[in-house]
Amino acid sequence: MIEIENVAKHFVLHNQGSAVIPVMTGAELCVAPGECVALTGSSGAGKSTLMRMIYGNYLTQAGRIMVGGVDVARAEPREIIALRRHTLGYVSQFLRVVPRVPTLDVVAEPLLAVGRPVDEARARARALLSGLNIPRRLWALSPTTFSGGEQQRVNIARGFAYDYPAMLLDEPTASLDARNREVVLGLIEGAKTRGAAIVGIFHDEIARDRVCDRQVDVSAFAPKAA
Repeated sequence: MIEIENVAKHFVLHNQGSAVIPVMTGAELCVAPGECVALTGSSGAGKSTLMRMIYGNYLTQAGRIMVGGVDVARAEPREIIALRRHTLGYVSQFLRVVPRVPTLDVVAEPLLAVGRPVDEARARARALLSGLNIPRRLWALSPTTFSGGEQQRVNIARGFAYDYPAMLLDEPTASLDARNREVVLGLIEGAKTRGAAIVGIFHDEIARDRVCDRQVDVSAFAPKAA
């Protein structure tokens, strides 16, 4: 479902004399349906960069990134939009939503975007918000006013509203209490059971050991010194 072949990435610092900062080269990864793979490595090794390349936020300098038959490295913007709508979900560490949109509609939006009936989408949103212990009195408010922990749980609910065939998870259990952490791990296990291919960053070692089938150290893709 997710296949990465010979991917390379560097950044150009245009405000520093166009200095080139190599990040990775020869990156390889294959994630099967129902499998969860953890990206590991020290800070700055390229974990987040690789996730953003899979999602299409960063361009690659070389290689292929196949997600559900689409080469993200070469796809047109409209193809990326369709991929994110129907195939590839992303739970980031930060909630980015339009201000003043009620929390219930924020969570329901991925289902509405693929044409699900409003009643069905909102029912799924209610179930997720309830399961993640977001008080009902907050559902009609914009999550931009919430605490960091509440925003994280809204972000998780939104990410799991639609059954994406592939998912990217960036620290999904960070800063959660034991009760909500257990809920999130259950959602990940449920996604694996239905066949989702998952790539994640988990600094929570206990969570990583529980839901991840294997680990890939992205430090192995670091450019070799000249």
